[in-house]
Amino acid sequence: MDGNIRVGTLFGIPFYINPSWFLILALGTFWFGEQFTQVFSGNALPWIMGLTTALLLFASVLAHELGHSVAALSQGIGVRSITLFIFGGLAMLEKESETPFQSFLVAIAGPLVSILLFALFTIMGATLPLPAPVAIIVSILATLNLILAVFNLIPGLPLDGGNVLKAAIWKLTGNPNKGLLYASRVGQIFGWVAITTGGLAVFGVIEYGSLWTVLIGFFLLQNAGMSAQSAQVQDQLDHYTARDAVIPESPIVSKDLTLREFVNEYVIGNNKWRKFLVTDANGQLVGAIATEDLKSVATSEWTERTVESLMNPIDNGEQILADESLLEVVRRFEQDNNKQLTVVDQNGVVLGLLEKNSIIKLLSDQQEGQPQDQKPEVEPV
Repeated sequence: MDGNIRVGTLFGIPFYINPSWFLILALGTFWFGEQFTQVFSGNALPWIMGLTTALLLFASVLAHELGHSVAALSQGIGVRSITLFIFGGLAMLEKESETPFQSFLVAIAGPLVSILLFALFTIMGATLPLPAPVAIIVSILATLNLILAVFNLIPGLPLDGGNVLKAAIWKLTGNPNKGLLYASRVGQIFGWVAITTGGLAVFGVIEYGSLWTVLIGFFLLQNAGMSAQSAQVQDQLDHYTARDAVIPESPIVSKDLTLREFVNEYVIGNNKWRKFLVTDANGQLVGAIATEDLKSVATSEWTERTVESLMNPIDNGEQILADESLLEVVRRFEQDNNKQLTVVDQNGVVLGLLEKNSIIKLLSDQQEGQPQDQKPEVEPV
């Protein structure tokens, strides 16, 4: 998974570490260790404290991501993985929440965990008789968890505050794509602000910011840009239905055709399709026939045998209603391994096949202002 290293499972969720994490761990250990050398003498203690602080900081980040994950799991949403990388952590969810409020709960769960950790470390430092090195580490962790919560509440994607903003706009407009788009635009603004601030600091114009601020800005800008692009595509998909992306002249034949008629009318001179949908007199799907299966029947019997006698049953899970949003169709493709879906109307009449490529062609034709009057480039089945 993109070079990530799997290190275990947490609550049934695969846990990964990106190689970039080791870089930030080393930098964190060095930075914290340098601070501790000003307080504690000895060759090893400051660096041990530095490593411990860095590891506990990432443990806090992991707890933050677990907050999102537990909130998602409580809604029946699967969590594909949690990954720690150079800019923090990322919980990959299988799907979006179904309502704005549920989306808000998943988004806010992470910062709430960080705030709880801030409170916990603060209380520990104030009430427990801790050794000096431990007390300093606890104080630093309290501060860092508060910073982690506040930073993540910035209202722009891909930060948690951006997801909170997305949920709010979704609630106000009733359109999740608008929420995603607006939150992405705000995230891009904050990305440019961070890049500008960091750049000015690097050149000594202002005192606040650093090269790290620039890197964070690029991270925000890139991910917010991807979210904005995704929102635009999703909004476009939501304006079309499965009916709009049906492949013209899809491979549909009647069950009453003789095998000879089937071969003459549909197979000879047509190498595009190797499997055909079979319908009854009412146009409803009853099975499928593969050209490869013709080899099992002697050609002398082709005039006597019908397509129905050679067809195979078809999985109803591969069907989809014609009025289904293309956005839902794409999500269906992402969740299932189907390469094709059979589009049927409310009465079960087969309209044709739908593939990812036919969706891409529909969007491309619409962008170019061309009618969808030509067959799409599709792979044979």
